[in-house]
Amino acid sequence: MAYFFHIIILINIYIIIAISLNLIAGYTGIFSIAHAGFYGIGAYVVALMSVHFGTSFFVNLPCSILISGLVAAILAIPALRIHDDYLVIATFGFQMILFSIFNNWVSLTGGPLGIPGIPKIQIFGLTIDSHFEYLIFTGLFAIAIYSIAKRLVGSPFGRVLKAIREDEIFAQSLGKNVTKYKILIFVIGGIMAAIAGALYAHYITFVDPTSFTILESIFMISIVIIGGAGRLAGSVLGAIVLIVIPELLRFLGIPSAIAANMRQMIYGALLVLFIYLRPKGIIGEYEFK
Repeated sequence: MAYFFHIIILINIYIIIAISLNLIAGYTGIFSIAHAGFYGIGAYVVALMSVHFGTSFFVNLPCSILISGLVAAILAIPALRIHDDYLVIATFGFQMILFSIFNNWVSLTGGPLGIPGIPKIQIFGLTIDSHFEYLIFTGLFAIAIYSIAKRLVGSPFGRVLKAIREDEIFAQSLGKNVTKYKILIFVIGGIMAAIAGALYAHYITFVDPTSFTILESIFMISIVIIGGAGRLAGSVLGAIVLIVIPELLRFLGIPSAIAANMRQMIYGALLVLFIYLRPKGIIGEYEFK
């Protein structure tokens, strides 16, 4: 049962990540591969504060949100003035910079050894230390993020984001400050990703750079694409599918000597086949070109 709860906890965390990235990529059309960096900022901030200062989760979380939002704005202001392939390269470079900081600033982040001993979350003196309790806790955050995002995309702000996605020049011709909207949604997405990182750090009780690599960013964008870009329900569905499939492949009975590699090959083949058959994802309304 603990294993089953563990999978659902990961799904909850990745639902938050997928929603945050879908707002940027699916609703605004900004193809970013720097999202694991914001996820990592959230995780490292709460890890450092809780381990070194003993502060509570409800102090650490606002700090991680503030720092991640600030970093997102610093990236967005210059990067979002460029387009298409150049923007992808810019976000790729930023992701590599953040990973290098996590991996090489040993005195702060612990470098490759990471930060162990992150305490469990406490609420009014009660410690959330069981899988079931953490499942409920992360589930509440996932529901809250989904609700906020739903109100956001259904508002005039969300309609402007879609207009930017479909035709940026037309949105500008209507008098919309396109750059401002892009920066705002990038900051909002970075903040939501930091929340997921904070939840992950307290759940695993250990963070290290390998959880926040460029491959993790690619996995995040894969969730958005598979589930369906431009649909919040697609983020939920994509997180479920891409978390569950690798776990199901464990039960194929493949010999242990080749199991890991074979599972990766099967998983990759399934993703390629799916993208070929459903380029807009399961329930998506936007196709990356």
